[in-house]
Amino acid sequence: MKNDTWGRVKQQLLESVGRNNFANWIEPLELTKVDNGVAVFSVPTSFMANWVSRNFADTILTHLKAANAPASRVEFKVAAHQPQPASSEPKPAAAAVVAPVEPAELPGAPLDARFTFDNFVVGKPNELAHAAARRVAEGGPVTFNPLFLYGGVGLGKTHLMHAIAHETRTRNPELRVLYLSAEQFMYRFVQALRDRQMIDFKQIFRSVDVLMVDDVQFIAGKDSTQEEFFHTFNALVDQGKQIIISADRAPGEIKNLEDRIKSRLQCGLVVDLHPTDYELRLGILQTKAEAYRAQYPGLQFADGVLEFLAHRISTNVRVLEGALMRLFAFASLVGREITLDLTQECLADILKQSDRKVTVEEIQRKVSEHYAIRLSDMIGPKRVRSIARPRQVAMYLAKQLTSRSLPEIGRRFGGRDHTTVMHGVRRIEELKGTDSQIADDVEMLRRALEA
Repeated sequence: MKNDTWGRVKQQLLESVGRNNFANWIEPLELTKVDNGVAVFSVPTSFMANWVSRNFADTILTHLKAANAPASRVEFKVAAHQPQPASSEPKPAAAAVVAPVEPAELPGAPLDARFTFDNFVVGKPNELAHAAARRVAEGGPVTFNPLFLYGGVGLGKTHLMHAIAHETRTRNPELRVLYLSAEQFMYRFVQALRDRQMIDFKQIFRSVDVLMVDDVQFIAGKDSTQEEFFHTFNALVDQGKQIIISADRAPGEIKNLEDRIKSRLQCGLVVDLHPTDYELRLGILQTKAEAYRAQYPGLQFADGVLEFLAHRISTNVRVLEGALMRLFAFASLVGREITLDLTQECLADILKQSDRKVTVEEIQRKVSEHYAIRLSDMIGPKRVRSIARPRQVAMYLAKQLTSRSLPEIGRRFGGRDHTTVMHGVRRIEELKGTDSQIADDVEMLRRALEA
């Protein structure tokens, strides 16, 4: 197969997988040979080889066959490392700045010894985030910078960041790894301003090899802190240093965050940790239960308890883990077997909270806040687009997240007819497929309401 054939196939793949996926995963592929029906592609990293093989191999093969290429199978092999990228790493510069500040003096937050890759339970919702974090922790030339992890509360962002720090320090003890929250970054910045030690502040933060900032949404709206964060970010990227950021939402959805910072954060790999599914929650519970069984060796544990908890507590992994810890502690103190009856007795408050239903009124308030309109306009008679569209979004969410009928929803929106609600729901369903902003808004609001 000639390279011009592969060039035509790449153009078709661009239309098939989309511009972002093409730039990240298809463009770097290099066709090296076709041998005995096997098309062999060269890729820069093992992470990319695994990801492309799992997610795009079938699509690539389909397009190759459509182009009459003599390929019945595709393989992805990591290209041999060249000496130049390794020598381009600014190691001498990093070594030269270690002297003023010892690693132990870095103004970071302590790492939790429990948060390692070995203790992280991987499932479909967090598979990409885990793989990307592993790749960054392996070290070597920076592949994607920054790595931006985002998702709701208790989905594993902080765990992965601690795991990256642990693994990086184990593999490369000489590297200066700094982990801290955005709040701590702001506190250090304000303290440096107050004490007139900005030169020391800049030297510390711009001399690290790996910078990890948790909950970056906290600096939104704080102009001076954003300014310093922006310059620190640029300085480290220019030096080829790795940056890992986490937040509770995607960069473009963080309100009051400067556009230039959003742009910088979006230039790397942005990974969403999706809400956990039943299988992942059950896997987490099984892992934790094994640890607790070692801690409470004489405790009896009935079948079906873990499955019950994985089904009932679905929004927050921290709540799930806390419930299991409370259950084991309670059973050991009272000397009883952990049964379903004991579980319901011990965790009555958590189970009741997990059964909380979303109301139409909550939806209206949340949508009004998101679109910055008055609640009275949401349920009022105005039909201008800036109000009608958010109203339709609220109607759609009310239909999806509550058990209310269309007439009941209409009554809560100023006594509107059920056909008006039906039209609003259908309109949002149509727009979700054509308007990415509407689709993102609906998904973010749904997560916020279900959290």
